[in-house]
Amino acid sequence: MTPKKGSKVPAAVGFDLPNAGAAAARRGIIRGRVAWLAAFVIAGGLVTYALVSSKPVTETTATLATAFTMPTSDGGSVSLSDYAGKPVILYFNEGAGCDSCLMQMAAIEANPAFAKQGIAVLPIVMNTAAQINSDRERLGVTTPFALDDGTVSEEYGTLGTGMHAGLPGHGFILIDADGVQRWYGNYPSMWLDPTKLLDIVDSKL
Repeated sequence: MTPKKGSKVPAAVGFDLPNAGAAAARRGIIRGRVAWLAAFVIAGGLVTYALVSSKPVTETTATLATAFTMPTSDGGSVSLSDYAGKPVILYFNEGAGCDSCLMQMAAIEANPAFAKQGIAVLPIVMNTAAQINSDRERLGVTTPFALDDGTVSEEYGTLGTGMHAGLPGHGFILIDADGVQRWYGNYPSMWLDPTKLLDIVDSKL
C-alpha cells in the first residue's frame, strides 16, 4: 500500500546498539560500585567486631577465692593453700596447641620483677601432662602447669571466654595473701605485656 502524500513513514522498530551498549556498561559500573560498597561495609563491620571482641574484660569485685587442688604437669600437685600468705596470679589459658599462650608464660618467666616482688604465677590448662609438656619443652617454658579437668576454670569464670567453648580463654586472676580475689582480666588478644600485668598487680594489692 502506497502512503498518502504528506504522511509520515513509521520508523523501523529495533535497538539502538550503541546506546544499548552504553546503558549496559553503565549498569555494569553501578553494579560494581554497589558490590564494592557492600564489601567495604562488610569489611568495616568485621574490623569493628574484631576490635570490640579483642578488648579485655576486667572485674575488680573482691571475693573469697575458691580453694582447689590439681595435678601438675611435672607429676606433682598444687593447691591454693600452697600460696597462703603471698599473692598469686592464676593464669588460665588454652594450653597445648596455643603457642602464644605458652609464649606468654615464657615472657613472665623472663621478667625477674615477679620473683623480686614475690608474685607467683600458676598457669592452668585443660590438657594432659604429655600434651602440655611437649609444648613446654619446645618453647622453653620451665614452670609446671596445673592440669584442670574444667572444674576450676568453670568455678573461676574463665571457661568458654576464648575461641573455644570448652576451654578457658586467656585470663588472669589475682589472689592476695589473704586468699581474696582482687582482680580478673580476660584478654582475647592472647597477650598481656608482663610489665603491664605487674602494674595491675601493684595497683590492686
